[in-house]
Parts: sequence; C-alpha cells; structure tokens
Amino acid sequence: MTAPVLVLDAVSHDFGGRPALDRLTLTVRPGQVVALIGLNGAGKTTALRALAGRLRPGRGSARVMDHDPVGLPRALAARFGHVIDTPLVYPELTVTENLRCAARLHGMPRPLAVATADAAVDGLGLDPWRQVRAATLSMGNRQRLGVGCATLHRPSALILDEPTSALDPQGVVLVRALVRGLAEDGAGVLVSSHHLDEVARIADEIVVLHAGRDVGRLEPGGTDLEQRFFAMVLAADASAGRAERAAEPRSHA
Repeated sequence: MTAPVLVLDAVSHDFGGRPALDRLTLTVRPGQVVALIGLNGAGKTTALRALAGRLRPGRGSARVMDHDPVGLPRALAARFGHVIDTPLVYPELTVTENLRCAARLHGMPRPLAVATADAAVDGLGLDPWRQVRAATLSMGNRQRLGVGCATLHRPSALILDEPTSALDPQGVVLVRALVRGLAEDGAGVLVSSHHLDEVARIADEIVVLHAGRDVGRLEPGGTDLEQRFFAMVLAADASAGRAERAAEPRSHA
C-alpha cells in the first residue's frame, strides 16, 4: 500500500477554550479523493489549516508528504497545492498574470509557465476574463482562478476548502473534472464541503466531522446520503448528551 500524502494524527485544537478539533485522525493516499463533510463550525477549515501549515495544532500532528507542513521543504512545497478560506490571488494582477505567477512560484521556467497558464485559463473557462484584474472578478470567477493557481502545477497533494461554494453549474462541473483528473494522475486530494450531493460525485471516501470529532464514514453512492448524514450527526449529539449527563455529579437526598 502506498504511503499517504496527507495525514492528521490525533489532532486536537482549541480556540479560547472552545474545542475545534478533538483527536481527529485521517489519511489521504495517492490517487484518492477524501471529502471532509460537516455542518458549519464542525472544524473542517481548522483541519485543513493545520495541514496547510497555517495553524500548529495544540495536540497531535499534521504531515504533508511525510513532512511537517510548517516549513515544508521547497521541493515538496512545489508539489503541494491548497485553497483555504479565500482564494489566494493578487487583486492587482490579471487572470493570466496570476496564473503565470503561480506557475513560476511552483518552479516552472518562464516558457512553460506561460503555456501552462494559458492552458489553465482555457480549462477553467476563464478566457473571457483573461486580461481582467482579479480585483474586479465576481466571487465565482475569483474562486475558479484560485483553484487554477493551486492546481496548474499538477500537485501530488491538494487541499480544497469548499472549492465550489460560489461557482455556477458550469464552474462546478469544471472543478469536479479537474479534481478527478488530478486523482487519476496520482494526486491525493482532501476536499471539505457541506454539499453532500457534490462531494458524492468526486469522493472515494467521505469523513463526517461533527463538533470537531470524526463521527463516521459515508459511502459516496446511494440515494439517501443526506438522510444518513443527519442520522449520524443526531446519533453523535445523543451520545455526547448521554456522556455529559453521566459525568454530572449526582445529588444525595
């Protein structure tokens, strides 16, 4: 079995005493798309930020291609891609300039960067905005551009936080095809979302995150995915409630 490219090992983290992650463990292997699903506030973005090196977890560890993502070696950073929170694009640069810049930052020589950026413009349906500054793009087109900047170097490990949240149907289809294509080329991809129907189309495995905890797995197939998700969340809440009541001190008459 191939070694995983993305790992969270018993990761816990608090914000001001409020638990955001509770001993979360997951792995993503080459050629695999794993979806992290949960309600708002479940801890999805915190988990991805730990993997991207933007947050050092309070307990446990995160690994990207078997290295600490904080201070990832340059050679490995050139094989890593991520979009978390908001797309990382330069507002004063055009769509084409942003993509060329991303290609150069990932180590591509100039002629290859130019050709790769042009291909990304076409592949993401951004040709009408090729010379438009990113600051003036719609939210959906800025999201397409951010995904393009994070993936045009064909990364070995990829993290996408709600990559289709602002996209129109055409954009959703394009990003879906891009993610599956990268996985077929051998990339390990972790996608967070709260859109069950969408991730079911691309994921090999669905991890349900609730209140910072892994509460189970969902099979991507089937017609009752949403029902199974809410049943899992309700069962987790009920179990947590029973545990809290059992821990309460008993009064004595």
